[in-house]
Amino acid sequence: MALDLSSLPVTNRKIIPVDFIDIMGHMNVMWYIHIFDHGTRNLFNRFGFGEEYIQRTGMGSFALESHIRYLAEVKLGEAVTVRSRVLDRSAKTIHFLHFMTRDHDESLAATIEVLGAHADLTRRKVTPFPPEVLVQLDALLNVHRQLPWQAPVCGFIGVRKN
Repeated sequence: MALDLSSLPVTNRKIIPVDFIDIMGHMNVMWYIHIFDHGTRNLFNRFGFGEEYIQRTGMGSFALESHIRYLAEVKLGEAVTVRSRVLDRSAKTIHFLHFMTRDHDESLAATIEVLGAHADLTRRKVTPFPPEVLVQLDALLNVHRQLPWQAPVCGFIGVRKN
């Protein structure tokens, strides 16, 4: 079944500026991470794990692992949209996938699959998500688990079930 990204939340939009373009005439790989990172922040805001939460609690997130696929060139002036899907979680970790599409033809330009963790920023240690975040995270996860298509994951990243 084809990917129907329209059911996923938009977590970032960007028009590609000149300083994102490298000598090959397309967006440099470091800017994909930048654009996806803003998508992560906006995704996390959806389940109460945003900047306000970080400042109030001293808790945040660590990226543990990621896998990027580059599927189509992105060039100067193109508009891109990032949509995000939560795949799984444990008490301390979250597995999610971002999709970057080019707005002019809706083609898939890149994906990034990420395993992240909830962290105590004072102790610099991974720690369980609090219940108030899990309630909202699980609501979004349950919606995404109902999607009729399989997420195109790499097969190496995932939540450990203990």
